Amino acid sequence: MNSAEQRNDPVEDYVTSLESALHGPERARSRLVEEVRDGLTDSVAEHTCRGLPYGRAAAEAVRDFGSAHDLIASCQRELTIAQSRHTARRIAMTAPFLITCWYLVRTADQDGQLPRTAQLTAAHLAGVAVVAALLAAVALAATGTVARRLPTPDRLPRMVGWAGTTASVSMAVAALALATASALATNWPLTALAGVLAAASHGWMAGSVRACRKCARLPVMELSVDQQLPG
Repeated sequence: MNSAEQRNDPVEDYVTSLESALHGPERARSRLVEEVRDGLTDSVAEHTCRGLPYGRAAAEAVRDFGSAHDLIASCQRELTIAQSRHTARRIAMTAPFLITCWYLVRTADQDGQLPRTAQLTAAHLAGVAVVAALLAAVALAATGTVARRLPTPDRLPRMVGWAGTTASVSMAVAALALATASALATNWPLTALAGVLAAASHGWMAGSVRACRKCARLPVMELSVDQQLPG
């Protein structure tokens, strides 16, 4: 393929535009894009074997590959489910840290000197941990084992995203409250450590939660995205 063909390669244009239109976990997105690239490459090879020049063969392969709108929609649905699972796993993995925060505050408050707000914050974190773990388990089941028998609920990714947002905001507020309480606590290192764990849990989960919410909104954007792809 000469340089002019590389600049006007319908296959590369298609794949590049597809890659920019899709959102989700990087590994899953790369795998889907590579599958599309491999499929188009095989189709081009079949056309060139019949004597077509590369440019025409590539154009025919893109045309034969189907509607770009349908391709984006199906790929994005898969990536949205993958992002929901990724976020649910992160939510589940933060639960032990939040339980640890509660335990540290309980230990630091053995002399009963911690402010009431710190005690309530610790109890709130423990409740968030339990609810988050249960929600994550349901989401992982609904997109895994159960999904093999029943369709994944359309609203599940949005539910995971907003539930994760609630948990993430709770962690940020708790981190601030515990940092303030540590200044008043006799056993302040334990309270400060609980605040650090809450802040770290918030930071570790926030990015995945934002990505989940974004993916959950993408079906509304499909018609505008369709214009970005050739074919």
